[in-house]
Amino acid sequence: MEIKTYFRYIIILASGFLMLASCKKNSVGLDYINKPVVEAFLVPGQPLSVKVYTQKDLADTAVYGAALTGLNLSVSDGSKSVQLTESASGVYTNADLAFITSGKSYTLQFTYDNVVVSASTTMPGKPVGFKLTDSVFYVPVTIDPAYATKVLATATWTNPDSLNYVLLFKNTDSDPFNIITVRSNNKPSFQVNTEGAAIYNMTQSSFNYYGHYQVILLRVNDEYINLLKSNSRGSSQNLTNPPTNVNNGLGIFTAMQSDTLALRVTLKQ
Repeated sequence: MEIKTYFRYIIILASGFLMLASCKKNSVGLDYINKPVVEAFLVPGQPLSVKVYTQKDLADTAVYGAALTGLNLSVSDGSKSVQLTESASGVYTNADLAFITSGKSYTLQFTYDNVVVSASTTMPGKPVGFKLTDSVFYVPVTIDPAYATKVLATATWTNPDSLNYVLLFKNTDSDPFNIITVRSNNKPSFQVNTEGAAIYNMTQSSFNYYGHYQVILLRVNDEYINLLKSNSRGSSQNLTNPPTNVNNGLGIFTAMQSDTLALRVTLKQ
């Protein structure tokens, strides 16, 4: 499992739906505007990393606001607390790979502008029983609208309690070829909120590009799903206060676990 690869992709996705969360809005008060934005995704076996930055104006096209430097961040698992080191401007890390493990809850804390900022999350269990019906997905030669909903392949996993899972389809080709020109503006990689299901059906229109994919099943927490749903509804013309699990701040502090399978999307001969 290429944990580092999918973890980088999660950060890219999250940056997209955190952009609106980090924008200043004229209709809110000063206290809201001054809140720091936190971004952290805890994954077992990965170094602990927390990014902290300021909000930015809507007209600012940068992904992030200015980095917040010189902070003293700590993270506790209830029995042990570690201090984070600023490894880059606004990026605070701890290299102890054994600190982030399954079955524990974690609390982040630091002081900004004389106010204590905190957030908590619990490491969910690892996905179980993740399967694809085939390692190859065959796209029909002709896309027929009459069969738009016909299931051509499925991804399944164990989820008797309807817990939160997200599927990431990460295209790993350096220059992926689009299936239909009209879809070419869509990105090769995408994610799906499975809405508590234990199955995802793939149809002839599921993919916009041919190529090799990592299919990554993520077990996530409510804070991730809430932000994902908020991103699908929000726009720069219709801003609302974004969901956050950061007290006296904005953004997200969350944990996740995954399983990964390989899939090739190709033309049916």
